[in-house]
Amino acid sequence: MSSALVLDTPTLDTDRFTLRKLVREDTAALFPTFSDEAQCRFMSQPHFTTMDSLADWLTDPTWPGRSWAAIDKSDGSLAGRYVAYPGRDQGVLELGYITAAHRQGQGVAAECVAALVGHLFRNEGYRKLFAEIDAENAASVALIEKLGFRREGCLRQHETTHKGVCDMLVYGLLHGEWRSGTTP
Repeated sequence: MSSALVLDTPTLDTDRFTLRKLVREDTAALFPTFSDEAQCRFMSQPHFTTMDSLADWLTDPTWPGRSWAAIDKSDGSLAGRYVAYPGRDQGVLELGYITAAHRQGQGVAAECVAALVGHLFRNEGYRKLFAEIDAENAASVALIEKLGFRREGCLRQHETTHKGVCDMLVYGLLHGEWRSGTTP
């Protein structure tokens, strides 16, 4: 397993997408999604109002996580952002994801998150992956359950965001529960 200090962001391939390290130049492609209040309703912060503020957030050098951009192989367009963030214990990572607004409902997140999960378990040896999801985010819950994650609990009134106090659902997947080659 990679050390928590190693922040290598390898390139991953799926049938339709290449996941590569997200760079500052990706901001313009993500801004339509991250500047839309409705698209950001389940994030811990409000939508972005300037490209510079989004670029700074996306590429913050002090953030200890890794961030991938999903690039459509057919046309080179950016289809989403996927992240892996160190958990409290070695061997555990938190996942996050957002699909570009114009690509939602096309299975982008299912394909890309499945590839990321496979890489993190198979190639990096993590023992557990988890996601904290706003309890009102039905699409994210459906995705993570489709990928085999189990609901581990509900943290009531756990996080204060731009929309107020939110309940958070915690979903986890252990390496031993993951089925190699399983795709949604």
